Amino acid sequence: MNLRPRQRQPFSGFTKAEVQKMEQLLLDSSKQTLDMDCFKKLAKLFNRSSNRAGKPILKWTEIQNWFQTRRENHLYEETSLNGAKEPHAIPGLTGQDLSHLEFEVRSSTDGAWYDVDTFLSHRFLDSGEIEVHVRYIGFGPEHDEWVNVKKDVRQRSVTLDHSECHKVKVGDQVVCFQEMQDQARYYDACVVDIQRRLHDIRGCRCLFLIRYDHASTQESVRLRRLCCRPNVLVLSENS
Repeated sequence: MNLRPRQRQPFSGFTKAEVQKMEQLLLDSSKQTLDMDCFKKLAKLFNRSSNRAGKPILKWTEIQNWFQTRRENHLYEETSLNGAKEPHAIPGLTGQDLSHLEFEVRSSTDGAWYDVDTFLSHRFLDSGEIEVHVRYIGFGPEHDEWVNVKKDVRQRSVTLDHSECHKVKVGDQVVCFQEMQDQARYYDACVVDIQRRLHDIRGCRCLFLIRYDHASTQESVRLRRLCCRPNVLVLSENS
């Protein structure tokens, strides 16, 4: 898998003052936790500002996406310059060339997939299975958790360019960015139907009806919210 930031199509309607504020928070993020409550407070602050008069109301998920994209781009730049960061040595990875790989993990708290920053440690269960202790990109140590290597760790999914929409077929297993009032997360899904449409200056205008695996609910989404799911979980006790 090529090393590149996962493109989340970040919202581009921020004012200069708003970007400067977020840039400063990003620089100070080591001193404070940037979580959902922080993004909601920022959205409320920005929407009340006179600078936003006459402009669309900001959603907190748009602010969250901005921070996530900036962090991933920064990580990508560091990785490109310094080489990929080696994860903690765990069975199934030892001896493999990991310089070109990035990973995502399914959290046990919500069933969503998050990008791995670091494999901190590993342990063997009485059942013989292996768990890894992971830290997620964009989250502090309070969100670290143990996950099952075989079931919940895989190569990172990648976004599709507008010109690649023809690659998506009915029945394909994908990862979809689900946006709700109180959350915005990546979940496994299946493509149920596709409405092919002519592309315009904005890119792909096709509609993809997907069914989320975790909830069996359906939603019509644009290509920008879909990621190509890895064919297999790349880690296993026997690899």
